[in-house]
Amino acid sequence: MKPVGVAVVGAGYWGPNLVRNFSASPEVHLQWVCDLDVDQARRAAGRYSTVRVTSEFEEVLHDPGVDAVAIATPAATHIDLGLAALEAGKHVLMEKPLAASVADGRKLVQAAEEYQRVLMCDHTYCHTSAVRHIRDLALSGELGDIQYVDSVRINLGLVQPDIDVLWDLAPHDLSILDFVLPPSCRPTHVGAVGADPMGVGGSCIAYLSMPLANGGIAHVHVNWLSPTKIRQTIIGGSRRMLVWDDLNLTARVQLFDKGVDVEKPVVGEERRRRLFSYRIGDMLAPALTEREALGSVVEEFVRSIRTGEAPSTDGRAGLRVLQILEGASESLRNGGAVVPLAF
Repeated sequence: MKPVGVAVVGAGYWGPNLVRNFSASPEVHLQWVCDLDVDQARRAAGRYSTVRVTSEFEEVLHDPGVDAVAIATPAATHIDLGLAALEAGKHVLMEKPLAASVADGRKLVQAAEEYQRVLMCDHTYCHTSAVRHIRDLALSGELGDIQYVDSVRINLGLVQPDIDVLWDLAPHDLSILDFVLPPSCRPTHVGAVGADPMGVGGSCIAYLSMPLANGGIAHVHVNWLSPTKIRQTIIGGSRRMLVWDDLNLTARVQLFDKGVDVEKPVVGEERRRRLFSYRIGDMLAPALTEREALGSVVEEFVRSIRTGEAPSTDGRAGLRVLQILEGASESLRNGGAVVPLAF
């Protein structure tokens, strides 16, 4: 098969990473780098590259050699750029979040279905070997019933001028939860509280609590003002528990044979006490193959274009993340009031 013609739109923070990974794929012919700043686009393309650069998005859309576009621009621009690309018959890889609102995200999903084009979200963490291993454990039943998820993503900066910490950092955690948890464990409600001690106009610290459909609970903590960087998720199951520490290079995933078992009620006592037994077993750190997750994103995007199969992080997955983000923002505005979720 001939290589898939691709254009990268947006040459800021994430665009050069896309350029590098598309350029490295033998199944892709990188045709264009598009950015309002042509010099920035030229730097992203590389000094000696034959990739063309432009500041005109229309020039990219009118090129019949472009089969797909990867959009790495601010979220507010995703709706216009994404719809234009889909209407022009191009497949779309969209940087997170899918859009700036649920309404815009729904339009993108509907347009992709109408024009029969692939719409994939670049939920990069979902394509790491660690998160895929966690997904296998959760879906296979190895962890048992999911009782809780506790996710922490904190660091010092970068404070964003146009979005709050919720929309900046939480999409990573929410996309991971959506990817690894069985459908029976999806959040039913979301409540959020936050603070803006810097006076920047949006929360710099936020906490999300989400009851799960199976009776469990998920909690996410995001923070721009932490003196230390932490990227850690704990998932507690009725059979096994695990810790994913993305900064632990030697043991990113640790699986614990630990838990609390509830025995039958004691018969004959007025209060019918329950007996608890504590299981303390071994810890296993599985060997994981390390590779750049964005390379896996490129592979799946190309595969979906060629086969017509929906990618694992498709537009509907991005839409579910948007629904939680929008519900959490509503909760923040209303002092932490719980907002129902209807996927």
